[in-house]
Amino acid sequence: MPVARRQSVSSRILSHFFIVAFSTIAIAEVHQAARGSSAYIRVNQVGYASSSTKRAYLMASGAETGATFAVKNSSGTTVYSASVGTSLGSWGTFNAVYALDFDSVSATGAYTIAVASPIAATSPSFKIDTAANLYATPLANSLFYYETSRDGPNYIPNALRSAPGHLNDESASVYFTPSFTKNDSAGALTATGAVIDASGGWWDAGDYMKFVETHSYTVGMMLTGVRDFPGQMGSGSSASNFTAEAQFGLDWLQKMWADSTKTLYYQVAVASGGHNYVGDHDIWRLPQADDNYQGCASPYQYICHRPVFQNPAGGSGAPISPNIAGRLAADFALCYKVFAASNAAYANQCLLSAEHIFDLANTAPTGNLLTVGPFDFYPETEWRDDMEWGATELYFALQGASSLPAGLPHTDPMYYLPKAATWANAYITGPNDAADTLNLYDVSGLAHFELYRAIVLAGNPSGLATSEAALLADLKKQLDKAVTQAGTDAFGFGFTWSNWDTTSHGGGLVVMANEYDNLSSSTTYA
Repeated sequence: MPVARRQSVSSRILSHFFIVAFSTIAIAEVHQAARGSSAYIRVNQVGYASSSTKRAYLMASGAETGATFAVKNSSGTTVYSASVGTSLGSWGTFNAVYALDFDSVSATGAYTIAVASPIAATSPSFKIDTAANLYATPLANSLFYYETSRDGPNYIPNALRSAPGHLNDESASVYFTPSFTKNDSAGALTATGAVIDASGGWWDAGDYMKFVETHSYTVGMMLTGVRDFPGQMGSGSSASNFTAEAQFGLDWLQKMWADSTKTLYYQVAVASGGHNYVGDHDIWRLPQADDNYQGCASPYQYICHRPVFQNPAGGSGAPISPNIAGRLAADFALCYKVFAASNAAYANQCLLSAEHIFDLANTAPTGNLLTVGPFDFYPETEWRDDMEWGATELYFALQGASSLPAGLPHTDPMYYLPKAATWANAYITGPNDAADTLNLYDVSGLAHFELYRAIVLAGNPSGLATSEAALLADLKKQLDKAVTQAGTDAFGFGFTWSNWDTTSHGGGLVVMANEYDNLSSSTTYA
């Protein structure tokens, strides 16, 4: 009976994120000799790529000493078996968690995993196939999610959406940022007198509010995927082409940044007004109900006519919080790269916006960064990584460009590369270096990768504040901290389960692991 090869924690943790994030638990048949005990087998719901490592998990209420597991094909024939091994730890009421590795099984097909005793369990059926076949459906599902979350008149009818929502956002009044209580209720709202079109965009998590803070991260990730993986996320895919959806997000960001007056608006809707008025979080309803909710009478006036909040630093030409400035600059620079060939006018406006925003970044911020109101909804504290990302994408936008828009403040890509290196060094030597990994609150895991490639493209010029080696070392520093965390977890997961945004951190670790191995031409985290 072959024994599954053992691998180090570092080579297992990151490559097996999706087993945990996309796992399902099968209800096991309880063995008669162990009545009252239970065991379950978790497998990757998406499936396993034929050429990749493969791991499932056996969770048992008691010890599975001496147990073996069998991998069976759709005909019930055992194609692989091995001993269960030692427990990796406990999980909730399960006293033992065991890793079931079956890397050598590679033939395309449907399989199950079974443990006969001491406590019996059988997994759900799962697939082994090419990565392209396995991940086509999850990518299409992700696109469907964003299409379903569209706000405004350009919604997409489907089984979950029967009408557009928040049409009143097309003529929305702008307000100064209100004060917030310790319970996150907003105070009285004071209008600036401006009215803008704030329609479109996607709803935030669990409500109908819209934030530049979260949109700017999502749009940047989408555009990076469209640019770098056109066969999976761009024009080469018939089922998961994110190009139009990324443009939908860009359209809303362009409304929230008035380039003609250089004014930033950062939020649509208010969560709660306490006893003063009703906010988005105070009631349950469908989005299309808001435009005439309760006749728009007080206290529901801000449900019908949702407030837009202006940059608290001021209106036209006011400095912009550097986290938002950096990410928006990256978004609009990526927009230029993605759309320059197909829609030059649109791309040119994006590039102008990118440079104008970057130039207005307040790189000596005090107090809380600008995220959303109230701040504790998205309490971002790091910003140097955002500036690194923005400068790097502006370098890529200008590098090799043949027809730049008139009036562009900076046309030399080498204007931005030293700035990107300076901000990368500021991050690496700063107070939050490697305190987090790639996610909404820290984009260094992508910015370092992009800057490394930019330095190579530029011929590794002298005098930069950082180097390829320093960027690679910082990626490794972040990943190795995740590996250390994984060593304390029964499932080998590189981020604490009790913390926030667990799945997005896991996805970020997968991206960073692949980036590091790509840049270092290694399989360190494969």
